[in-house]
Amino acid sequence: MNLNAIAIANIKRRKAKAAFVLTGLLLAVATVVALLGLRQAVSFNMIHQLEQYGANIVILPQSDSLALSYGGISLGGVSFDVRKIHEEELQQVYTIPYRQNIAALGPVVLGVVSANDHDVLLTGLDFETTPVLKPWWRIHGATPSHEDQVLLGAEAARLLGLASGDTLRIENSDLIVSGVLEPSGSQDDQLIFTPLPAAQRILGKEGQISMAEVAALCHGCPIDEMVAHIAMALPNTQVMAIQQVVESRMQAMDHFETFAYGVCGVVIVVSGLMVLVSMMGNVRERAAEIGVFRAIGYRRRHVMRIIFLEAGILALVGGALGYALGQVVMRLTLPLFTIGDAQAMHHHGGHGDPLLPVLAVGLSVAVGLVASVYPALMASRMDPNEALRAI
Repeated sequence: MNLNAIAIANIKRRKAKAAFVLTGLLLAVATVVALLGLRQAVSFNMIHQLEQYGANIVILPQSDSLALSYGGISLGGVSFDVRKIHEEELQQVYTIPYRQNIAALGPVVLGVVSANDHDVLLTGLDFETTPVLKPWWRIHGATPSHEDQVLLGAEAARLLGLASGDTLRIENSDLIVSGVLEPSGSQDDQLIFTPLPAAQRILGKEGQISMAEVAALCHGCPIDEMVAHIAMALPNTQVMAIQQVVESRMQAMDHFETFAYGVCGVVIVVSGLMVLVSMMGNVRERAAEIGVFRAIGYRRRHVMRIIFLEAGILALVGGALGYALGQVVMRLTLPLFTIGDAQAMHHHGGHGDPLLPVLAVGLSVAVGLVASVYPALMASRMDPNEALRAI
């Protein structure tokens, strides 16, 4: 009888012990597969949701000035030299490392204008980027699609007494109100927005911008390095990160990943201990059998191979079943941890990762074999004479 047949026969003979080892490995692998799949899917979902914060990097013209403001109340400032930013210079941002992490880049031009006998701040935007840079906007009407249209903040519309469809005269231009923002509690409520070219023309700043906003997805990339690279690409600017937003994004991601890996580690250790205890009990119960093997010429390495074969066979089966169970658990629990379409999130989890089945089976086999090292050594060191006396 060869060693493989002996190992299989012993598994069949001691079904309860085998089931205990198999269950421990199966549950461990299922937990790891489910958590790794959830981690990836939830991370994708969190990234998608955290992008709703909008811009997290601001590009400003370089100046020798001190802004005198507190609590949103501006008391003026002393400006000695303000350098201009030209619109075409912004394309240099896309030459930096980590440029694939830039979700949107929005140029902004600002200027004070007279509208219906009120001094208001006119803001020129690229409205194609506002869904990413200003995702909190809710508009009654529509965003401007032509240069002769304007979007009003809630407070600006109230003070000017205007609604969608009305005409607003700014300087020497008549603009149609295409929409009005719902109150957001931000400075946007006080502003008037037009397409960037229209604002540049009205303000006499053709080809120039006042600032630029960048929405950067910075999980996995150092935000400080991105800021430094943008500053090098645009030497006449000040580049600043909105640290609170960036840190909240990265900390949320890191905490969930730490939790997932921590639980995986604990489960793997517990399953290894289950295999160790079960295999040690198995070896003690088979002392007489092992003594017979040694007496008829089996060497220590043969005895060890039998123990490792038993553990390996159970680990292979446990890994395969654990992977299948983990996928089922992940599908069932995914809606509890994500916002939005759980099925879409699932495609960004472990289901599409071809290495995850290999990892699951490999992890199971590794845990099974490592936990069987001491029982195998204990079996190989048994004195055949002592073992035979027990018969």
